[in-house]
Amino acid sequence: MDASLDSKHMLIVEDDADFARTLARSFTRRGYRVEHVANLVELEHKLATFDPHYAVVDLKLNNEASGLVCVQRLHQYDPSMLIVVLTGFASIATAVESIKLGACHYLAKPSNTDDIEAAFSRVEGQVDVELARQSTSIKTLEWERIHETLVETGFNISETARRLGLHRRTLARKLEKQRIK
Repeated sequence: MDASLDSKHMLIVEDDADFARTLARSFTRRGYRVEHVANLVELEHKLATFDPHYAVVDLKLNNEASGLVCVQRLHQYDPSMLIVVLTGFASIATAVESIKLGACHYLAKPSNTDDIEAAFSRVEGQVDVELARQSTSIKTLEWERIHETLVETGFNISETARRLGLHRRTLARKLEKQRIK
């Protein structure tokens, strides 16, 4: 096998089978050898037989552990692995935690193969990123606090609602309103 292809092993950690299949097909066409798992248990089994150099991890995996646990496990497995986190629930708190746990980049859905591949090549920080000119709104602060608490509770909606002093249905409505499709 070609050495350049040998180093293009990618693991997709995604619970949406259709989205994972689409990503896998697209990366396969670009010369990657792609494997897919849907949760942490499958990830552990896959790492016994597959040695990825790249990983794409969904932040919210069904009702199981968050993708942050998978990021941490992948980074422990290989600290040089390039890991991109994808999420429909983007927040500063989860972005920071993703990077601290070993991800090289964090992207909000919808993101395509070009976005993900570009993120793999932008591992170093950029000093010329434009700084925000306006202060953070109350809605954004609320959203950030909700996500910070979601991460703390492992995405447990009931416990998050309890900690925030909200009714569970109120929190669910807020999450549905802000969801990035």
